[in-house]
Amino acid sequence: MQTRPLGKTGLEVSRLCLGTMTFGEQNSETDAHEQLDRAVAFGINFIDTAEMYPVPPKAETQGRTERYIGSWLKSRGSRDDVIIASKVSGPGMAYLRGGSRLTRQQILQAADDNLKRLQTDYIDLYQLHWPDRNTNFFGKLNYRHTEEEDSTALEESLGALKELVDAGKVRAIGLSNETPWGVMRCLHLADTMGLPRVASIQNPYNLLNRSFEIGLAEIAHREDVGLLAYSPLGFGVLSGKYLDGARPENARLTLFERFQRYNSPQAETATRAYVELARQHGLDPAQMALAFVNSRSFLTSNIIGATTMEQLENNLESEALKLDDDVLDAIEAIHTQMPNPCP
Repeated sequence: MQTRPLGKTGLEVSRLCLGTMTFGEQNSETDAHEQLDRAVAFGINFIDTAEMYPVPPKAETQGRTERYIGSWLKSRGSRDDVIIASKVSGPGMAYLRGGSRLTRQQILQAADDNLKRLQTDYIDLYQLHWPDRNTNFFGKLNYRHTEEEDSTALEESLGALKELVDAGKVRAIGLSNETPWGVMRCLHLADTMGLPRVASIQNPYNLLNRSFEIGLAEIAHREDVGLLAYSPLGFGVLSGKYLDGARPENARLTLFERFQRYNSPQAETATRAYVELARQHGLDPAQMALAFVNSRSFLTSNIIGATTMEQLENNLESEALKLDDDVLDAIEAIHTQMPNPCP
């Protein structure tokens, strides 16, 4: 398993990270522990979660994912062998602290709750899950500027994170679903106000959504704020299992209608082209899609997720796959014809 530096923190994380947002909804606690055991045995040392997980987010299941990870950490006694990343929710979760925000008080409370559920004294990477201001994320297009009267200033959010770092509860901080302006603003505040430096940015990145390359990839390189790529298979769409209207039993798009980001006519057209390319070269479509993400120079870690051990094993095998130039050139040709059908 290859490792890569997590920004300037001195931490080394595995190129594959185990995503856990299905733990507590599609996966039981036993399933979760089995996945965690297998991932660590394979060489993964990086585990990503969030206070709002599992998904779809619901008040009655909120925090269950972290509790499953916490029970695993306690039973295995392996806390120092893994790097745990979690997140505090941005605005919009009405059942979290009376309405989640990225204020000082809420961040400090959220972190204490994270720690209790995870049964640990510290979180290695603590991330702002999405911005507390009007901007584009979660597939939103056509930015319209408004002067927010009720948004939380980044200075306040980063100041709270500094308190957590100073208290030893958090080792490093990161952003998620953030824009180029947001990343550079946080870096500026770190330089000018002595606030913690952002180590990573967790944004979507896959063959159907390469928007990270437009503005954030240069920042990742020049500022050592690497990508933690989520949805590398576009909710499983890039495996090809949903083509022609197929809805496999217990699959995410079968169970949950809310996941529409990668479910459109243009997404199906592009997916078909990538799946056919993989099969022409004797490759598993999902492994090809993951190997493409793995190959990106601005990547810190690729967050894989699975609901079955078979899927997990298939995803793990992508670590050893190196795409040749013919495949990479063909991917670029498809991308040129159909760029970012699912931003």
